[in-house]
Amino acid sequence: MLKIDFHTHSVASPDGGITAKQYRQLLDDGTLDYIAVTDHNRIDFAQELHQELGNKIIIGEEIMTAEGELIGLFLDYLVEPDMTAYDTVQAIHAQGGLVYVPHPFETVRQGIQLEALDGVAKYVDIVEGHNGRAVFQNKSPRALAWAKTHQKPVAAASDAHGARGVGYTYTIVEKAPTHDTIVTSLTRARRIHNRPPLSTLAYPKLNRLRNRLKGTL
Repeated sequence: MLKIDFHTHSVASPDGGITAKQYRQLLDDGTLDYIAVTDHNRIDFAQELHQELGNKIIIGEEIMTAEGELIGLFLDYLVEPDMTAYDTVQAIHAQGGLVYVPHPFETVRQGIQLEALDGVAKYVDIVEGHNGRAVFQNKSPRALAWAKTHQKPVAAASDAHGARGVGYTYTIVEKAPTHDTIVTSLTRARRIHNRPPLSTLAYPKLNRLRNRLKGTL
């Protein structure tokens, strides 16, 4: 059985804080077997880590669309932000990637809303049914209901912005994830969703502050 986290943010995200060393450690110590690095509107860090660690790192991108955030997984090149949700899912699929919907229906974290999600429903590959940072606004029941209605596989992911937030919410599958196998694998997956330490919820704000301070030095 293999543990996957489909949604994490490295130091390359303005609000992320997981370093390359920490990603290596999370894999080496068995916390996870596969990790998607899904930085905001960039994939360069993920590409470099993939070159070093191979397929244990899934190259992803959390893309800001005109209607909210979407994630592309198994990407080869950057998907430009600020396009419509429709154009974004087309750009993901055009390069052989998969469309993953993070924290749908949330408003605090710019989740895609119902009308826009319904508009691209046939292009969605995976729905995030459990988000590790969904504490104060938890739309998991609604996300699970939408996925069931539209017959989409569901994943659990940490959305971790620091290493201490990893290892509480993740997905367990039977075989190594690839673009061709993961959607089917998720129909038989186990989803683990435990609450991380509440202190980890402060990572995004602390990381933004750290980056601002570095910029003034």
